[in-house]
Amino acid sequence: MTPRPVRITQPLAREVAEEVAKLHGACIRPIALKRLDTRNGKQEIIDVPCGASLESKCPPCAKRNRHLRMAQCREGWHLAEEPVTSETTEEQRWLVEFRADMQAQRDAAAQADQDTTDLDAILDGLDAEITASGTRGSVLGRTTPKRSRSTKRRQDAPDLPKRRMVKTTLGRTFEAPDGNVYRPSLFVTLTLPSYGRVRNGAPVDPDAYEYRRAARDALHFSKLVDRFVQNLRRVAGYDVQYFAAVEPQKRLAPHLHMAIRGTLPRAEIKQIAAATYHQVWWPQADEVRFDGDHLPVWEDGYLDPESGEYLPTWDEALDDLGAEPMHVIRFGDQVDVKGVLSGTPDADQCIRYLSKYLTKSLGEDFAGRQDHVDRFVDALRYEPCSPTCPNWLRYGVQPKNARQGMLPGHCRSKAHKPDHLGYAGRRVLVSRKWSNKTLTVHKMDRRTWALEALGQPDEPSDPHRYIWRPVKPGDPDLPPLGLRLLRSIARRQQQRAELSATEGEAA
Repeated sequence: MTPRPVRITQPLAREVAEEVAKLHGACIRPIALKRLDTRNGKQEIIDVPCGASLESKCPPCAKRNRHLRMAQCREGWHLAEEPVTSETTEEQRWLVEFRADMQAQRDAAAQADQDTTDLDAILDGLDAEITASGTRGSVLGRTTPKRSRSTKRRQDAPDLPKRRMVKTTLGRTFEAPDGNVYRPSLFVTLTLPSYGRVRNGAPVDPDAYEYRRAARDALHFSKLVDRFVQNLRRVAGYDVQYFAAVEPQKRLAPHLHMAIRGTLPRAEIKQIAAATYHQVWWPQADEVRFDGDHLPVWEDGYLDPESGEYLPTWDEALDDLGAEPMHVIRFGDQVDVKGVLSGTPDADQCIRYLSKYLTKSLGEDFAGRQDHVDRFVDALRYEPCSPTCPNWLRYGVQPKNARQGMLPGHCRSKAHKPDHLGYAGRRVLVSRKWSNKTLTVHKMDRRTWALEALGQPDEPSDPHRYIWRPVKPGDPDLPPLGLRLLRSIARRQQQRAELSATEGEAA
């Protein structure tokens, strides 16, 4: 007699559907939207991919995002011609001219001591329209005065050579005796310094490990990268373009992989890294003034519960800064520099390596290091991550834009979460003139290629034809998730069959 299988060991049908959807590249967490066609009044529910960038949320969407980043990196790394800069449109010029006329009216009204409320509202609307027309930044620029700090280099930092700037984004080319022209580029890896001896990603002596310095370095790592790029451009003498990815080392410290267009001597890259630093000019956060139940009290601002005096505001605390910054962050001694030529296996390998960890969370895979992770997260808990961080109350300073209900150790910034390990910046850093294309443009390129392969016309859609609305939970017209997954799988199967048939005919 054949024994009956135990039901608990059998997979759930929904899990099988999700696995099949992953195999066919269909989103497993589609977002349902109602689409109203303004031409015929037809209304239907459309599933839109969630667009997740992490495999833990949706592997198919994460894979598509990774391939987009790889295409973006490949397209801009070894450009032979200057990227085309965007030109202003007639609409943008007209809006700015109209903005100038309205500004003149507002200035005249202010001089005549007239009410300018309506004119200010018009100017705000025009600024929003100028931004919506496809411009970056604001016409007015910075409207608040910027605090100036000394730009004199620290005595403990080596000086940097400086070349005369050339208006180009392309690096040097080299011509071989046989007439071939080579355009080399660089692949650079930068790390943070050591905080103590580690073995297999965990400290040998956890009590001696500098967790506070490691936490502060992680919080301000993005600023250090900005400084490195500034120094790199000064030394190179041209507008260096880069594509970089941030990922954690096994010891949890963030480090940077950077593809650089053009080439410099390896010794200069290491010299730039050694001379790069970032000073954090914030109030001191070493002496704890308020802790436990002894916390500042809110009364139109935070005040000391014993003396009844208001804590210094953020601006007042900045005015009283001493001669030394709160923290100075530098790169470590380990700097890896590799020359790369376009079209070689090394270039493809570097691109794959750059995008290898983009679909993984910064806090994944803590096997055997959970104690190290707990200590690191505990060090991050009370470190101020920004001027608005509630942790400033712990050190006797009112955070910027303080509000009632702030508690030290309960900052909602992702920098304090275990999944981010102190780094709250973007995982992918791309300079503006890298490929002169946004991810949206790269998506449209892939769409155009797919439509051409299927022999379908790539007709531009009317942006005003459809009205999109979110589907509320419990909507009776919304099919079950399992049915939506099955429909997505069927569409993907049909598309792949058509592409395979087209490739067979082309062959």
